[in-house]
Amino acid sequence: MADVEESVSETIQQINETLNETATNATVRTPSTPEGMAIAYGSLVVMALVPIFFGAFRSVRYHKEQKGFSSMHEVDANRDPSGVNYSPTDDRYGGMFGMHVVEDSGETPEMMSSKDAAMFPIIASGTLLGIYIVFQIFSKEYINLLLTIYFFFLGVLALAHIISPGVRKLLTESFPNVPYHIILTKGSGEEKEDLMNYEFDRKDLVCLAVSSAFGLWYLLKKHWIANNVFGLAFAVNGVELLQLNTVMTGCILLGGLFVYDIFWVFATDVMVSVAKSFEAPIKLVFPQDLLEKGLDASNFAMLGLGDIVIPGIFIALLLRFDVSLNKNTRTYFTTSFIAYILGLFATIFVMHVFKHAQPALLYLVPACIGLPLFVALVKGELTIMFQ
Repeated sequence: MADVEESVSETIQQINETLNETATNATVRTPSTPEGMAIAYGSLVVMALVPIFFGAFRSVRYHKEQKGFSSMHEVDANRDPSGVNYSPTDDRYGGMFGMHVVEDSGETPEMMSSKDAAMFPIIASGTLLGIYIVFQIFSKEYINLLLTIYFFFLGVLALAHIISPGVRKLLTESFPNVPYHIILTKGSGEEKEDLMNYEFDRKDLVCLAVSSAFGLWYLLKKHWIANNVFGLAFAVNGVELLQLNTVMTGCILLGGLFVYDIFWVFATDVMVSVAKSFEAPIKLVFPQDLLEKGLDASNFAMLGLGDIVIPGIFIALLLRFDVSLNKNTRTYFTTSFIAYILGLFATIFVMHVFKHAQPALLYLVPACIGLPLFVALVKGELTIMFQ
């Protein structure tokens, strides 16, 4: 009897060891090779630069259109510095997802004030802590399900806005385009109030269909490429539409988020924990084991959209400052763009030296502010820059 009990005990022990070994093997990531890491971080750098570059030039056009500075008769003024000609009344920039232009409207675009910039890190800290607490209390699966649905709709609209000019250019005049206008009002007579007033056409519906296809792919598969498509769309829209009113406001914003990023990464595990738990396209990812596993890779390097959009709106502001100088140069944009690249590489280098997640703004903020200000000081334009 004792022999039987001993045999059963040994069998159970062997089964437990086998299960433990299987579980361990299932959670072990494929080791990152130097080549895989180089490809991953090189790709992240490129993906970070693309929305900043195109978003900055789109912000110039958006700013001009909102203030009514564009003119169909000024061809030179309608030349995008990136080499693309555009016209304020061009069909490529119309439609529900394009940029409507009211000629000489004089409308002032919404800007972030110095007060808004000072409050932003405080609000962001409260939001971050709130998300962290929610993840500690409720099931991560249910939270991420809600986030997935929410970002599905946001991503579809953001992507539709980005691809609208290209789709409109591809659809020729033979395309049976028909305009639509949806109006929903409340009340009657003098008390009549618009609740919904949307103008769109069939080209907008094509944009929405294409974006929805990507959205369904993201919704069903959560594939990293679909995540990056939505992430890039969010980043371009953010750099284009979020605008600072002065360089001083930009310095206040970046300075506050500089402290915010350092505190939440080094002083607590909140930032890293939320970034790993938050399954939404708020970060760009690229697999470090792509060479070994192909598109099914799972060992990802990541870069938060905040590390792209926040410096990006400051770089876009400097591009608009370049345009305002009327010197046909892009000195401050080029300087800040190069500074961002240097700051990003510094982040990656330090992260691998110390084997610890780094707050990217720790390196990006001094670079993106310091280098352009130094150039302005040398050129004697520092006072003009802060006016």
